Amino acid sequence: MDWKLQLLLLHFFLSFTASEKTFEIDFNNNCFRKDGQCFRYVSGSIHYFRVPPEYWKDRLLKMYMTGLNAIQVYVPWNYHEPQPGVYNFEGDRNIEIFLDLAADVGLLVILRPGPYICAEWDMGGLPAWLLQNQNIILRSSDSDYLRAVDSWLSQLLPRMKPRLYQNGGNIISVQVENEYGSYFACDYNYMRHLYKLFRNFLGDQVVLFTTDGNSDKELKCGTLQGLYATVDFGPVPNITQAFAAQRHFEPKGPLVNSEYYTGWLDYWGSNHSTSSPEKVAQGLYDMLEIGANVNMYMFEGGTNFGYWSGADYKNKYLPVTTSYDYDAPLSEAGDPTDKLFSIRSVISKFLDVPHGPMPPATPKFAYGLVPLKKIGELIDCLDDLSPYPPVKTPYPLSFEDIKQYFGFMLYRTRLPIDAWNPTPLMSSLNGVHDLGYVLVNGVYKGTLERDSVLMVSVTGRKGDQLDILVENMGRINFGESFNDFKGLVDNITLGSYILNNWEMYSLNIDTLISAGWPEKWQHMRHPKKKGVNSTVPAFYSGTFLVPGFPRDTYLKLPGWSKGQLWINGFNLGRYWSSRGPQKTLFVPGTILDAILPNNITILELQGAPKETYGLFLERPILNDTVQEDRG
Repeated sequence: MDWKLQLLLLHFFLSFTASEKTFEIDFNNNCFRKDGQCFRYVSGSIHYFRVPPEYWKDRLLKMYMTGLNAIQVYVPWNYHEPQPGVYNFEGDRNIEIFLDLAADVGLLVILRPGPYICAEWDMGGLPAWLLQNQNIILRSSDSDYLRAVDSWLSQLLPRMKPRLYQNGGNIISVQVENEYGSYFACDYNYMRHLYKLFRNFLGDQVVLFTTDGNSDKELKCGTLQGLYATVDFGPVPNITQAFAAQRHFEPKGPLVNSEYYTGWLDYWGSNHSTSSPEKVAQGLYDMLEIGANVNMYMFEGGTNFGYWSGADYKNKYLPVTTSYDYDAPLSEAGDPTDKLFSIRSVISKFLDVPHGPMPPATPKFAYGLVPLKKIGELIDCLDDLSPYPPVKTPYPLSFEDIKQYFGFMLYRTRLPIDAWNPTPLMSSLNGVHDLGYVLVNGVYKGTLERDSVLMVSVTGRKGDQLDILVENMGRINFGESFNDFKGLVDNITLGSYILNNWEMYSLNIDTLISAGWPEKWQHMRHPKKKGVNSTVPAFYSGTFLVPGFPRDTYLKLPGWSKGQLWINGFNLGRYWSSRGPQKTLFVPGTILDAILPNNITILELQGAPKETYGLFLERPILNDTVQEDRG
């Protein structure tokens, strides 16, 4: 062969191999290898589904400027497939744009697509429509569950394949399942099925891994040959001991903490969780000093807008707050904290941190006091809120039975007896999931609460109208069971009588409010109740103008009890001012209008104050617990 041709071929070969992108595990040198070089990532978790899309780049840039070289991202199945076979990857669900922004900023991606994610998200990211099959065994090789998983991942994973690092993208590794060792099933056939599915869609080159707690018990059922086993834990005094379980299952390869906890979540009625910057920074230093790879969970928590917050079950049902601030290095509003700068200082001792100033906090503004006027009581608005005829059933059905998965359902029947004296209305088998607001002839009598308040005393005459407005406070997202049905999931009794002949009204509140209700509904008529000072559940509304450019703010509701809040049709989430610890709701400036009046709509469920107003502040109040958790 001509020497010139040989030289040309050699040059082509060297050019090709130099441009080939690779990311793999080097078991001999206990590290990841990126493009042939030993590589260690320092990453942070951020959830695109908890941050307004207009702020994605701002948060990613702050993470990059902290010194991170990667981010970790969950993908919640239920967020993208709200109904079977109906997929949504647009707008605030456009994960591909989010990944592009991360690439633009210079961040690699560790992808965690589930199908289960936990994340304190409703049902751990699994769609509630799976529960239409009441006998389904979730996260197992149950054929009905696998069929749904296969359908979902056949939509998601092909979108991710071009974004894998070796294909020119920025995804360096992909998690299969999540903390499976903490689930009861321990179904290796299920894990094998997922492994084959991920390999079929993503190829043989991508690094696939699992994450579990750092104990042999959790790793035993959470790991599988071919999937690299990683662990999670927060700040600990002995780093070598903390990684011992991973080393037991992975004697060679990189040390990886996939969830290094920078803070913790909050439950309604408990104290706000905090973790000191010094403690978090020291734990990070200890891991980086021994060469470990670290992902900080969370780096920014964000907000559980709408109805998306999940719940834990620790001897009782514990719903998660609307704020997912997590005491993270970036606050709920994306502001740098002292913890962030402590972390940045630690990273700078091991990696090059980008030069230049940290992007500042987003501007905040206290818009002040906004009067709120009562619009009408919920049961008087049923024609608007529930335009379809009610479902009639001898005994109550769950939300899932009639294909309503979030929000509120009204259950209606008649008193079967005269109850001249206070008579117990109760769910003896804890069948109210999760809160039931009880009314007799439209008069609020009290609230049934899962695991806490199983009885409310009522009076009335035979034939009086009994309404129970049931609120879904979020499905369980972690532990042994996710089959968390909502609504009246067992019979209700009045004295010794089992109540029957129910009418169930599915309430479509969000669609109505986003369409301009109640301002655009001029035909509403709400008759006054004679001799009754009934106040709840009821809707309130008010407007305010924004001076200049809309800025982020926080809304406090002094004296209000519990309810749901919308601004300009956007569901900001639940408030529970009478319990805490969260006392303000984060209001992104992105949902505010700079010219037109901004509308506030409130559904108050338990009791409005005499003076009904909201108060916009510049700072959040996340640590004011009024009523301690009644464990």
